[in-house]
Amino acid sequence: MKIISYNVNGIRAAINKGFIDWLKSANPDVICLQEIKALKEQLDLNVFAEAGYQYNYWFSAQKKGYSGVAILCKTEPSRIEYGTGIASMDFEGRNLRIDFPDISVMSLYLPSGTNMMRLEHKLEYMALFQGYINELKKEYPNLIICGDYNICHEEIDIHNPKGLKNVSGFLPVEREWIGSFIESGFIDSFRHLNSAPHQYSWWSYRANARANNKGWRLDYAMVANPLQEKIKRAVILSDAFHSDHCPILVEIENL
Repeated sequence: MKIISYNVNGIRAAINKGFIDWLKSANPDVICLQEIKALKEQLDLNVFAEAGYQYNYWFSAQKKGYSGVAILCKTEPSRIEYGTGIASMDFEGRNLRIDFPDISVMSLYLPSGTNMMRLEHKLEYMALFQGYINELKKEYPNLIICGDYNICHEEIDIHNPKGLKNVSGFLPVEREWIGSFIESGFIDSFRHLNSAPHQYSWWSYRANARANNKGWRLDYAMVANPLQEKIKRAVILSDAFHSDHCPILVEIENL
């Protein structure tokens, strides 16, 4: 199973930049989207069906033009779970999960901490999410959580670790949380197979950051430990230019 995760920073804007043709070429079995910034009713779903993804699921924020996640897949899942059932997590449309007989895939868009109020919300969300996943894994052990975690884990994952150590996304409390999350039973699939530096998935639109590769690795495909031996490939698809993020890919051997 080939799974891609992509913060598209607005699905309608991405479509206008050639997203559909790129999707056909990339040809994943499942693609998890974040920051769709649209309601399902605002989209022409035929374009996804014509690209091979007639099974597409959308979980939008209550606030129009903000946040939201989606999953597109070629095969119909046995179950779709919209949100977590925790109101403070779900009103911004940040979690969507599909289940197949042998594997479950979640699209996650973890909040950013752009100011003190949002940072408090992010930290609360992180704590609630950890508890939610601890319980979920008991029922769905073969879980893959793809998405924009809005956190760089280690110094290798950010272009200027010393200068950005006090910026949300690389705060000690955030780094400690994602480390604990991994230790709770997940594999950072990219780092599991790739130790090279200067590999990022997000760049600011300012100061020509992407051209100079002044980036952050904020996007992860976290694979539950029982699937470790099934991880075949994990890469960052930095040649896609529909967003300030680029897609990431993980391939899981058939169970």
